[in-house]
Amino acid sequence: MASAAEQLAANINFGAFAKAPELKKRIWFTLGALIIYRLGTYIPIPGVDPQILEQIFAQQAGGIIGVFDMFAGGALSRMTIFALNIMPYISAAIIMQLLTAVSPNLEALKKEGEAGRKKINQYTRYGTVVLAMFQSYGIAVGLEATQGPGGSAVIDPGLFFRLTTVITLTGGTIFLMWLGEQITQRGVGNGISLIIFAGIVANLPLALVEVLELGRTGALSVLVIIALLFGSVAVIAFIVFIERAQRRIVVQYPKRQVGNKMFGGEASHLPLKLNPSGVIPVIFASSLLLLPLTAAGFSGGGGPEWLAWLTATLGQGQPLYLAIYAAMIIFFAFFYTGIVFNPDDTADNLKKHGGFIPGIRPGRNTADFLRRIMTRLGTVGALYLALVALLPEILRSEYNVPFYFGGTSLLIVVTVTMDTVGQIHGHLLAQQYEGLIKKSKLKGRRG
Repeated sequence: MASAAEQLAANINFGAFAKAPELKKRIWFTLGALIIYRLGTYIPIPGVDPQILEQIFAQQAGGIIGVFDMFAGGALSRMTIFALNIMPYISAAIIMQLLTAVSPNLEALKKEGEAGRKKINQYTRYGTVVLAMFQSYGIAVGLEATQGPGGSAVIDPGLFFRLTTVITLTGGTIFLMWLGEQITQRGVGNGISLIIFAGIVANLPLALVEVLELGRTGALSVLVIIALLFGSVAVIAFIVFIERAQRRIVVQYPKRQVGNKMFGGEASHLPLKLNPSGVIPVIFASSLLLLPLTAAGFSGGGGPEWLAWLTATLGQGQPLYLAIYAAMIIFFAFFYTGIVFNPDDTADNLKKHGGFIPGIRPGRNTADFLRRIMTRLGTVGALYLALVALLPEILRSEYNVPFYFGGTSLLIVVTVTMDTVGQIHGHLLAQQYEGLIKKSKLKGRRG
C-alpha cells in the first residue's frame, strides 16, 4: 500500500503550477538567466575577423576543440565573451576538492560547517580567475599565431589585443560563475549544470540537420541514420535506468517505551544509488583533459614539436586519449563518491539514532559493510560512465557522426533534466504540504 507521501505525489499535475507562485518565479528566473547566457554566446570579442575565424575553426572543429565548443554552446567557434564557458570554474572546483582531500587545514576548514564552506568557495573563485586568465591568454596568443586561408584571424595583433582578450574572456567566465550561483539559489536546478545543459541543447537541432545532410549527400545510409536514432533512444533509456537504480539497505529501529506508549520498531531503508557520483566525473574529466589543450588547436602547426605531438596524440579517437579519458572518469567517480557518501559518518548516525542493519553489528562493522557496498556500486557506476562517455568517440571516428549524439552529451542532458524535474517535483510537493497545513489550521480555528 502506498504511503501518504506517495499518494500526495501521485496527485501532482500541471494544474498544481497555478497554485505555486514561488515555483513559477523560480522557473521564470531560470529561463531568463539561460536566455541571457545564450545571448552572450553571440557577442564577439573585439579584434577578431569572424570570416577568417570561421575558416580556421572549420579545420579544427573535428577534434578536441570541437568537444570544448560543444560544452561552450558554440561560443568558442564564434570567439565570443563566453568562449571559456564555465570550464575554469569546474577545473578550480576539482583542484580545491583534491586539495581538501590531502590538506589537513582545508579538511578542518571543510568541517567548520557553513563558514568553512563559504571560505572554500571563495578560494575556488580565486582559482577560477587565475585559470581563466591563463586560458584566455593562451587563446589570445594562439589566435595571433593562427594563419587561415585568408590570413590571420586577429585584425591588430599585439599587447593591446592580448590584454583585451584576457579581460573579456575572464570577465565572461566570472559572470557565468555568478549567474550559475544565482540560478542555484533563486532558480530551479544546479546552475552550473544547467549552463552546460543549455549549451548542448542549443546545438542539438544543428547536429540533427548535419546528420540529415550526411544522409542526403550519401555519406551516411538511411539504415545508419535510423540505427543512430534508435541507438540514441536506447542510450537515453539505459541512462535513465542506471540513474534511477538503487541498492536499498534495510535499516531496523528498535522499539522504545515512553511512558505508557511504544515508539519505533519500524523498518526503513537506506537508498544507495548505483551511480552515486552522477554526471560530475564526466564533466570533471572533460574539463581537465581540455585544460592544457585550450589553445593547442589554434597553433596552426606553428608551435613547438611537443605541442604538435600532444595535439596529434590526444586527437579524435586516438588510443591514448581514450585511455586517459576513461581513467580520469573512473578516478573521479570513486573520488566524488567518497565525498558525497562517508560510510563512517553514516554508521555513526545510525548508531546514535538506535538504527542497525540486520545481521551487522553497529559501529565499525556497519561502516565496513557500507564501504564494501559502495565500492561495488562505485565500480559499476564508474564503468557505466566510462562506457557511455567513450561511445561518441567510436561514432565520430567510425561513422563521422556529430558529437552531440554521443553518450557524453546525452548523459549530461538526461541527468540534468532528471535532477531539474526532481527539484520541481519537490517544490510542488512542498507546496501541497503547505496547503494541507493551512487547511488544517483553518479547520482547527473553526472548531
